[in-house]
Order: sequence, then C-alpha cells, then structure tokens
Amino acid sequence: MGLGGISIWQLLIILVIILLIFGTKKLRNIGSDLGGAVKGFKDSMNDDKKDEDTTEESLQRKESSESLEDEPAEEKTEEPRH
Repeated sequence: MGLGGISIWQLLIILVIILLIFGTKKLRNIGSDLGGAVKGFKDSMNDDKKDEDTTEESLQRKESSESLEDEPAEEKTEEPRH
C-alpha cells in the first residue's frame, strides 16, 4: 500500500494520464515556474532576516552611543596650590 491506500501502480497510471493531458513541455514550464516562486520566497525570507539583523545591530549601536552621551564628562580641574 502506498499513500492513503493508493498503490505505486495506481500512482504511475495517474502520472501517465497527466503526462498525456498536459504534455512534458507544459509540465516542465509549470515545474520551473513553481521552482522560481519557491526560490523567490526563500530569498525574500532571507532578506527579511538580514534586514532584522541590521536593524537590531543599528539599534544596539545607537543605544550604546546614547548611553555614552548620557554619562557626564569628568572635567579635570586642578585645585590651586597654596
């Protein structure tokens, strides 16, 4: 038994019927279109992760620079010698 009670032979017969209906050229085009869509989706997901990483890094740099600016600068004042 294969998937859900469908045997391998039944799947092969369905595949042959699909090939006869659509033809190999059309199926190849559909496959390449589907592959391109999946690749584009993965690329956009990776771009979003990169954008999030750069945003987090810039926020951390901004916070660290603000914390340095908030600290009062120690002024060096010399006491007069008597």
